[in-house]
Amino acid sequence: MGIGCLALLIVSWVIAICSKSTAEKQLDLIQRATALMADGVYILAEPMLEEAAGYSATHTLAAEEELKHVYLKLINNRGSSRKYTELLKKQMERRGARPDVFDEAANYYLSISRIPDALAVLREGIEKTGDEALIAQYENNRYAYKTSRTAYDYVAAISGQCVQVKSDGLWGLARADGTALIDCEYEKISTFLVDRAVVMKNGEVYAIDSNNNRVAKLHDSASDFGNLADDRIPILLSDGWHRATGYFEIGTNTFQQLGMYSGGYAAAKTGGKWGVVDLSTKWLIPVEYDGIIQDELGRCYARGAVFARLGGMVYLFVEGKQTGSIYDDARPFSDEGFAAVKRNGKWGFIDITGTQVIDFLYDDALSFGQHLAAVKIGELWGYISLSGRVVIEPIFLEAKSFYTGTAPVLTERGWQFITLYEYAG
Repeated sequence: MGIGCLALLIVSWVIAICSKSTAEKQLDLIQRATALMADGVYILAEPMLEEAAGYSATHTLAAEEELKHVYLKLINNRGSSRKYTELLKKQMERRGARPDVFDEAANYYLSISRIPDALAVLREGIEKTGDEALIAQYENNRYAYKTSRTAYDYVAAISGQCVQVKSDGLWGLARADGTALIDCEYEKISTFLVDRAVVMKNGEVYAIDSNNNRVAKLHDSASDFGNLADDRIPILLSDGWHRATGYFEIGTNTFQQLGMYSGGYAAAKTGGKWGVVDLSTKWLIPVEYDGIIQDELGRCYARGAVFARLGGMVYLFVEGKQTGSIYDDARPFSDEGFAAVKRNGKWGFIDITGTQVIDFLYDDALSFGQHLAAVKIGELWGYISLSGRVVIEPIFLEAKSFYTGTAPVLTERGWQFITLYEYAG
């Protein structure tokens, strides 16, 4: 046998002996630690298992599993929670990490109300393993939310990055998450657009910026106004409703009623009938209907669709043309593309073609916004997903549509805001 072959055999034997002794030492540490754990002496078992888990040998995974058990038993000890989550992270980062490791980590984070961390773990586990159980757990938790502490007497639908709020009989603005932006000091306030909102105080109408500085004043005498969008706001003067810009440049056309612009169109009433008018004077829907369906802010148009009321029935128009779909009632489409409609006393949902996508099951409903729709079941409101599954239980007295992950809801405390931990725009 050559010297080279002999040297190779010796090296192989040495490696084998060392590996065996490491594994044996590792097993001995685990066995000693297990005996201590059986007596409830976890504090002494911890360093033994940490040493065993530190070796790269046969029993490393077994040592890690026992060590996680110890960390959980000592979870109230300083550093144990950090050590536990670091070990989980180490296991999740390994090539071929098992789905149960991601499941364990997610359940731990959920148990301590670290919901964003749990959702992040589930997303990572789904990406790495495609495990169906992880997908199901993610779906069951992706609509978890937190509730704001702030409460108002009333909150309008969210528009843009702000929302109109009312407290002690006066109006102000809050950010979309419910935090105050403009104190409630006005008799009326419009939606906020880019750099201004229109307000009324002591009978005077003017515009303010986000710092509540006055930036423009209406010199005409106005008794009412609507909401600001597309640089247009409806203003009621002595001769009727006019369209004005945010700088109070007043248009010459007058209307009996005028809604909020959305996508360049607004509901308008003239001569006792309703239609839909664009930013000039062109009518998308002719002035021959009993009403145009609007939301609470006055919006009627989205994705080219409008609902018009005539003779007690509601008709769907797309790009100005009637589709043939007829309903008892409806809510305007949002940009999401599913609208709430009513038939035979119940509400369901249709797409832009008028095709039913969710059954008529609900006592009331709002159109979809951000993949969720507020629905009334019995006396309370909750939310369903695009699949029609109830994902936020009906526990609210009233509820409004989501915007940037937040929705106003009425609770026993008043109007508050719920914000999803997991928000996808």
